[in-house]
Amino acid sequence: MEEKINYIIPEKISLSNHPILNEKWVQQKIAENPSIVGLGYHKNLILKDKERVQPKGRLDLLFQCSECSTRYEVEVQLGEVDESHIIRTIEYWDIERKRYPKYDHYAVLIAEDITSRFLNVISLLNRTIPLIVIKMEAYRYENNCWLIFTTVLDETDLFDLDEEDEIDEVTDRNYWEDKGASKTVAVVDGVLNLIKEFDGDYELKYNKSYIGLTKNGQADHFVRFIPRKQNVIMEIRLKQSEQINQSIEESGLVLMDYSNKCNKYKLRIFDEDIRNNKELILKLLKMSSGRIENN
Repeated sequence: MEEKINYIIPEKISLSNHPILNEKWVQQKIAENPSIVGLGYHKNLILKDKERVQPKGRLDLLFQCSECSTRYEVEVQLGEVDESHIIRTIEYWDIERKRYPKYDHYAVLIAEDITSRFLNVISLLNRTIPLIVIKMEAYRYENNCWLIFTTVLDETDLFDLDEEDEIDEVTDRNYWEDKGASKTVAVVDGVLNLIKEFDGDYELKYNKSYIGLTKNGQADHFVRFIPRKQNVIMEIRLKQSEQINQSIEESGLVLMDYSNKCNKYKLRIFDEDIRNNKELILKLLKMSSGRIENN
C-alpha cells in the first residue's frame, strides 16, 4: 500500500504589518537561539547583550563566539531596508570596535526586504567594513510560524577580490602591527617559515588590505594573509576536493569558506595551528605552489 504524503503550503507574511509578531518578538527568537540566523561559521554563539545602550540609540543584539574573540553587532529591521538602518548598523559596530579593540567585530543587518539598489551600496561598503547582510522571511500555517534567514552578503565576500584586478597600496610591517595585529603577523611569519622549507626565495609583501608573497621581487599569489587581532585569514589557491575538505575537517582547522570565483580555501589560522597542524598546512602550501600534485 502506497504511503500517503500530506503537504502543507505555508503563507508568507509581512512582519512589518503584523500586530503581534513585531521586532521585539523577532529579537527574542534570535536571542533564544542565535544559530537560526547562521552568523559566521561559529556554532557556539552566546548573547552578550540585548537593547544595548549606545550614544545614538540602542543596539538590538550583541553576540560573541564562545570559542574565539569575534563579536557581532546585530540590527534587525522589519520591512524594506533603508539608509537610516544601514547607517545605524555601521555606527553601532564602530562604537563597539573602538570600545573593545581586542575583539574582531562584524556589523550585521537583518531585514525582511533587501532591494538590489541597497544591496549594491552595501556591497561597496563591504569592501572596507566587515558588513554581513541577512534576509529574513516569515511564514505561517494555522497556528505555527516560521522564520527563515538567508545570508545575502557574508564576511567572506570581503576577500573575494581577484588579485589580477586588484590595485592595492603597498605598505610595511609596522602598518599591520600598528593596527593591533602584531601577534598574528608573527603567525604569518610562521607560515612563511614553512614555505621556506621547500623554497627559501619567498618573502612577505605588505599591502594595506592583505599580506602577500614575492619571489625574487615578483608577486606570487598562491597564498595570502589577512591578519586579525586574534587570528589570520589565510587564503590558499587550490582546486576544491573532498580529500582536502576531509583533511581540513579532521585536523580541526577552521574552514571559513571556499571561493569558487577565485578557487581558494579560506582558513582561519591561530598560533597553535602552526605547531599542531604543521604537516597539513605544509602539504596544502606545496600543493598550491605546484610542488606536489593536487589530486
